[in-house]
Amino acid sequence: MIDADGYRPNVGIVLLNQDGRLFWARRVNRDGWQFPQGGMRSDETPLEAMYRELEEETGLAAHHVEVLGATRGWLRYKLPNRFVRHHQRPTCIGQKQVWFLLRLTGGEDALCLNACEKPEFDQWRWVDFWYPAANVVNFKREVYERALRQFAPLVETACCVEIGNLPRP
Repeated sequence: MIDADGYRPNVGIVLLNQDGRLFWARRVNRDGWQFPQGGMRSDETPLEAMYRELEEETGLAAHHVEVLGATRGWLRYKLPNRFVRHHQRPTCIGQKQVWFLLRLTGGEDALCLNACEKPEFDQWRWVDFWYPAANVVNFKREVYERALRQFAPLVETACCVEIGNLPRP
């Protein structure tokens, strides 16, 4: 499903632990690390897609998390030209995403990266709040920064941590 402007609807997930640190995962057979994310099906709402992607990529179900917030509107990024499949119609030039901020409510032992047939990630760790924005692949950096800026006040309230004092990208 690609919109008229060439963007694929997608959801992104920022998973927070009790200490205000974020779930950061390495893509299978790659050096790239990122937040969980995935495409929406035509019959799904962003929230439904988020719960499906959460379970597929982390093994977590709805009862393992609390939704703290979502970004306002779509955040878009363009793919570098080398990743655009120009021979496919419609041509996807990037992704438009609704991001969700979730708090892990149970133990991290519920995390399971091979919960689906084709795992997305092979390693994970908890990182400081601004770390992902400075360390994600370059073409996703602005979207990560925008999502984290929207979520910073929610994280400060939920975890009683001062995000403003953490180093920013």
